[in-house]
Amino acid sequence: MAADGDGIRTTARLTCPDCGGSEVLSMPTDACQWFHQCRFCQALLRPRRGDCCVFCSYADTPCPPVQAGDGCCS
Repeated sequence: MAADGDGIRTTARLTCPDCGGSEVLSMPTDACQWFHQCRFCQALLRPRRGDCCVFCSYADTPCPPVQAGDGCCS
């Protein structure tokens, strides 16, 4: 998976909680991604309560702002 010069991962494997389909996606480094439509079942994913984005909820690594220790980007 890709990482920037600071060791922050900029790609993540996001897994749909509805169908289990997973895809590798680029994460925005300066904003949260609040919605993602699953390419397999078309479900519209939203962050779980307490998470700032779909990557923090459903991916194998949190979003770049959280990785950097900047806290939630919301």
